[in-house]
Amino acid sequence: MSEQVYKKLAKVLDTLPNGFPESETGVEIKILKNIFSPEDAELFCDMRLSFETPEQIAQRTGRPLAGMDEHLKQMQAKGQIFGINFGEVSVYRMYPWVFGIFEFQLKRMTKELAELCREYEDTFGAQFFTSKVPLMNVVPVEQEIASNEISMPFEQVSSIIENGESWAVNDCICKKEHELLGEPCERPMEVCLAIAPIPNFFTEDHPMGARAITKKEAYDILKLSEEKGLVHLTSNVETGHYFICNCCSCCCGILRGVNKYAGATGVNSNYYAQINADECVSCGVCADERCQVFAIEEGDDAYEVIKEKCIGCGLCVSTCPSEAISMIRKNEADIVLPPVDEKEWYARRGKLRGVDYSQFA
Repeated sequence: MSEQVYKKLAKVLDTLPNGFPESETGVEIKILKNIFSPEDAELFCDMRLSFETPEQIAQRTGRPLAGMDEHLKQMQAKGQIFGINFGEVSVYRMYPWVFGIFEFQLKRMTKELAELCREYEDTFGAQFFTSKVPLMNVVPVEQEIASNEISMPFEQVSSIIENGESWAVNDCICKKEHELLGEPCERPMEVCLAIAPIPNFFTEDHPMGARAITKKEAYDILKLSEEKGLVHLTSNVETGHYFICNCCSCCCGILRGVNKYAGATGVNSNYYAQINADECVSCGVCADERCQVFAIEEGDDAYEVIKEKCIGCGLCVSTCPSEAISMIRKNEADIVLPPVDEKEWYARRGKLRGVDYSQFA
């Protein structure tokens, strides 16, 4: 019976727009067994992507209300679902595998789970990067956007930070996974920012374990990330951003997938870098130390940007000693605006994947 509930859970997760494909080895079932008890898996399958109170979940599913809130709190603490406590009332929702359950295993990630996730990586990535509705949007180094360029709020790290009322920082789950696998990253680990639209959201006992910080500290982390060559990534939507990941291609699942499967189409970006050959001194810093997607190569007389691979992060611009690199906004015809919000993102991606997830919407 327990084996069947994990297969049911895997099917539910693959029905969600983000996907959770079946592997040849069944490793995805081993992952779910590592994270969920059978009782947790059953309740997860009865949840939705939209927030509900315990009372609403009980009424809709016919489950007893007694013990429901406590069970949901325990699942939230295990990183299986997402919840918000408003004091008198709490609301909960299911999460997809990525972005969601995987990232929220930060406090529970073990070497065993890391090894299972690594084994599943190719199966998941092959499906995940085929849909042309990327999960992430690249947020350029803001100071490198020319003053005469009109950038949208979702293209500005300052706008995302300023829209918050609470801020926190977490270790990077990808770096932690790689460390457990004996592949530690030399770049900073505690760089994943969380942003909430309500004050005092990140308390000491917050289930996700995020460390509350001030707005100034959030900006300091962004600056450190830029100095260390980390790419700013956030959700590929126009509104409702609640995180900024600062990523390297040696660890980040998204950037590794971009390099392996999708090129620049694996993330959304409205900029690309351009090198002025007359000003380039061929020092190689941009290609050797800054570019995370191998989009810069040495030419006959100067380094050159491979436009099709460039994700427009701006990291090469900020450290060019001869100031030979600039950020160029794509032509309007080449710009793909993100979905308005997460709900629309699910709808677009679900349509392209051909999945009917309406019972979980």
